[in-house]
Amino acid sequence: MELEPRFDAAMLETHNRAKSEMGYNASRFIHMLHEHGGVGTAQMLLHSSTVSEGYTAMWEQGRLDLTVEALILNPVYASLFSDSEREIAKRRLADYGYSVDDSAE
Repeated sequence: MELEPRFDAAMLETHNRAKSEMGYNASRFIHMLHEHGGVGTAQMLLHSSTVSEGYTAMWEQGRLDLTVEALILNPVYASLFSDSEREIAKRRLADYGYSVDDSAE
């Protein structure tokens, strides 16, 4: 499977986990995925000046591992994002107290 469709599937799986494990249904996120694909959705969320409602919900429940930012930092998907985009994701997670393993990048 090519990398972008694999990332799309990972984004959907992250949503499904948030829904099943936390009861959080991100219908707007699903709409964005269908409209812009996984990479486009991730970039839109990443370049927003504020964190999304979903990000806040994940933070409140101690599940930043289920955020788009955490998925962006997965080394498997590194080539889909620029160094600056990965840095934004890393900084955002760190700002909210999520420990990012530098060796994973």
